[in-house]
Amino acid sequence: MGLSYKSLLLFLSSLFIPSGVLILCFSSTTSSAISGNETDLQALLEFKSKITHDPFQVLRSWNETIHFCQWQGVTCGLLHRRVTVLDLHSLKISGSISPYIGNLSFLRALNIQNNSFGHEIPQQIGYLRRLEELRLNNNSVGGKIPTNISRCSNLVFISLGKNKLEGNVPEELGVLSNLQVLSIFGNKLTGSIPHSLGNLSQLQRLSLAENRMVGEVPNSLGWLRNLTFLSLRSNRLSGTIPSSLFNLSSIRNLDIGENNFHGNLPSDIGFLLPNIRWFAISSNEFTGKIPVSLSNATNLESLLLLQNNLTGEVPSLAKLDRLRVFSLTSNNLGTGKADDLSFLHSLTNTTALEELGVNGNNFGGMLPDSIANLSTTLRILLLDNNRIIGSIPSGIENLVSLEDFEVWNNQLSGFIPDSIGKLQNLVVLALNSNMLSGHIPSSLGNLTNLIQLLVEDNNLSGRIPSDLGRCQNMLGLSLSQNNFSGSIPPEVISISSLSIYLDLSQNNLTGTLPMEVGNLKSLSEFDVSGNKLSGEIPRTLGSCISLEILNMAGNNFQGLIPSSLSSLRALQILDLSNNHLSGMVPSKGIFKNASATSVEGNNMLCGGIPEFQLPVCNSARHKKNRLTPVLKTVISAISGMAFLILMLYLFWFRQKKVNETTADFSEKKIMELSYQNLHKATDGFSSANIIGMGSFGSVYKGRLDREGTLIAVKVFNLMRRGGFKSFLAECEALRNIRHRNLLKVLTACSSLDYHGNDFKALVYEFMVNGSLEEWLHPPVATNEAELETRKLNFLQRLNIAIDVASALYYLHHHCEPQIVHCDLKPSNILLDEELTGHVGDFGLARFLLDATQNHYTQSSSIGVRGTVGYAPPEYGMSSEVSTYGDVYSYGILLLEMFTGKRPMDDMFKDGFNLHNFVKAALPNQVVEIVDPNLLPEIEEGETSTDSADTGRCKTSSNRLMDF
Repeated sequence: MGLSYKSLLLFLSSLFIPSGVLILCFSSTTSSAISGNETDLQALLEFKSKITHDPFQVLRSWNETIHFCQWQGVTCGLLHRRVTVLDLHSLKISGSISPYIGNLSFLRALNIQNNSFGHEIPQQIGYLRRLEELRLNNNSVGGKIPTNISRCSNLVFISLGKNKLEGNVPEELGVLSNLQVLSIFGNKLTGSIPHSLGNLSQLQRLSLAENRMVGEVPNSLGWLRNLTFLSLRSNRLSGTIPSSLFNLSSIRNLDIGENNFHGNLPSDIGFLLPNIRWFAISSNEFTGKIPVSLSNATNLESLLLLQNNLTGEVPSLAKLDRLRVFSLTSNNLGTGKADDLSFLHSLTNTTALEELGVNGNNFGGMLPDSIANLSTTLRILLLDNNRIIGSIPSGIENLVSLEDFEVWNNQLSGFIPDSIGKLQNLVVLALNSNMLSGHIPSSLGNLTNLIQLLVEDNNLSGRIPSDLGRCQNMLGLSLSQNNFSGSIPPEVISISSLSIYLDLSQNNLTGTLPMEVGNLKSLSEFDVSGNKLSGEIPRTLGSCISLEILNMAGNNFQGLIPSSLSSLRALQILDLSNNHLSGMVPSKGIFKNASATSVEGNNMLCGGIPEFQLPVCNSARHKKNRLTPVLKTVISAISGMAFLILMLYLFWFRQKKVNETTADFSEKKIMELSYQNLHKATDGFSSANIIGMGSFGSVYKGRLDREGTLIAVKVFNLMRRGGFKSFLAECEALRNIRHRNLLKVLTACSSLDYHGNDFKALVYEFMVNGSLEEWLHPPVATNEAELETRKLNFLQRLNIAIDVASALYYLHHHCEPQIVHCDLKPSNILLDEELTGHVGDFGLARFLLDATQNHYTQSSSIGVRGTVGYAPPEYGMSSEVSTYGDVYSYGILLLEMFTGKRPMDDMFKDGFNLHNFVKAALPNQVVEIVDPNLLPEIEEGETSTDSADTGRCKTSSNRLMDF
């Protein structure tokens, strides 16, 4: 094997040179990986530094004791150990998005949706060239959408919905050729829809809904041949819909509702959109007829044509056997002719139909008998505000799932069918403003789920059936403007669930007002005016502590005005006019307000405040005068004539006054708010308006356009299991709580949203001064003046404490069944403009509907354990809740109010708590533990006392004595 030295050298070189190259390459790769890892580490730590609130302590693992690839929410690639996924969704995290996010150069997916991130999207997001998914929806991110996001050329999915983004949609987005989903709904975006979006050839879903965009829809959107979902709902778009949009044969969901679009629907739309499942054009200005071809869109499940100016007949829809939701509400459809409703017969083939709304049109003719053959899954049937004649079909009982049946304001005649009593699921039955006659069937007493029964303004007669007393879930009952006679059944007058109104006015009811009226402790409005009721006004009316309007005018009530009426602190309007009442008018409570109280037409009343202009009460007898027989005769004749004239005048005046009073009272019915009203009031349920969140829903701040009234809207998440039951249960509980120091519910809304889904919400008074939490622990103020305005002085705190005590006393001792709050804390105490405390429960409500059972029915968003620090310790050991638990929470609340310390303050640990903190300072060191904001007031009080302070102290002292 004789190898020369030179050959051997060449052989060894051939072996080692590649190895050297390999070693060098490996060293270079290792160095790069280490450098990259360090960059990712620093970027993540910078991201963490911008987090201000982490309630689940998710980022606790983000420290250098373990490799960042093992940190919660972080995923790394196997080869380079670089961050590829950052997923921190739905963790209630607050803070801002660090600009250092742009240094995660291997990042493919960023998901921080469903949190509370604020500030802006950093421009550095454009450095993430490998990014495929960007999910920032449901946060509070503001500012503009960065234009350089277009550099992320691999983006497939962008979701920025439900934030506070402003400005235009960047034209630059049109270069993202791989984009399949673009969702930026629920922001404050303005400007027009960019023409460049038509270049996104891979786009499948586009949602620009719930913004403030203007202008016309660009024709280029018709180029998106892969588009299956398009929502432009709730903007300010106008013009006509480009024909190219109706040529998107792939589209399954098309929602352009709540804009200013006009024009006609294409006559061949049913052929152009063969795959359409969801078609919504609601709340626009479309005109013309409903195309007959729609019947060929056989995949349709939801067809929402409501609130437009559509005219003509409704074509047969017999082929739409998958239809689930169909609404024609508030158009000009129909001609008033006999066959207007014939299309309803074609809907008998739609076996999945759940919601049908044809109300608010010009439909005439009779209800076809085939209506009884509609789907047994039908839950909502709205036929009101038309020109329908004839009777209610007797086969209506076949609609066994019906929950809401409304045919009010038509021209229906005949009897109310007994068979309606078989509709066991009915929640709302509205037959008012028709020409129905006969009696109320006693079978209606079987409708035990009924919340509202409206039959006013008909020709009904007979007695009010006592069986209605079995409807123990009723919140509102109106039987007014009929011909009912006989006495008021005690069973009806004592339906304790009634909380909105009970209106029996303008009938021929006789007899006395039953003493059982005192059971209506939750009732807000009570009207028995314009009847023939007699006897004394029951003193038990004083137990109706939630009454705001009481109208008893135009009857034959006699005797004294019960002084108990003056104790009704919630009472705002009282009308006792045109009766035969006598004696002294009380001078306290509502009787101190002449503009809110009417007592005229009672000639034997005396006293009261001067504004009533009644004679002074005097029990002394007048001396007898001796009169000649002639003078007696003359006086008798004159008196008789005067009496006759007076009676005629009083009769005329009484009828006039009763009519006026009834008209005024009827205008004060419950506030009726539709989904559209609430959607508009809350700016499309914008996340910017969220003021509270819970497991079963969110609470939004809203402003009603028609009055400018601020409201709080609790929207229930019906997709969550138990959400619908929570709504019903909370309604059940709210009917029992009406008190000046409990948050007032204004109305409930049970409707459809713009997608045809069920929508349930409760509307409350809005408390302008927020929660007690914000006053006791205000956020960092921007200036000294702002900080000063967020301080509560001693007397204000004392009055709020009394308000809360009053509310708890009511819940524990005046509610049947007894209610235990279970989550009393500063954030659940809301303050009105006068800093009066109202116990509420935004998102955290827990109503216990039966405190006498061995278990408790729960109806809101969290467990009955309450909040740590405020709930009694025994709740943590599965102890049954009781009123004592509320008293414990109230004690903690008092300590927090006057020390300014939260029970979970960092100083409390190792067995040392707020209770011990206060106890240790008693009795000689109280000043050392009192809230520092109160110290100047205490020091000033040691040296001076003015009359104003004395007056305020007396007021608080009197309130304590009243309580």
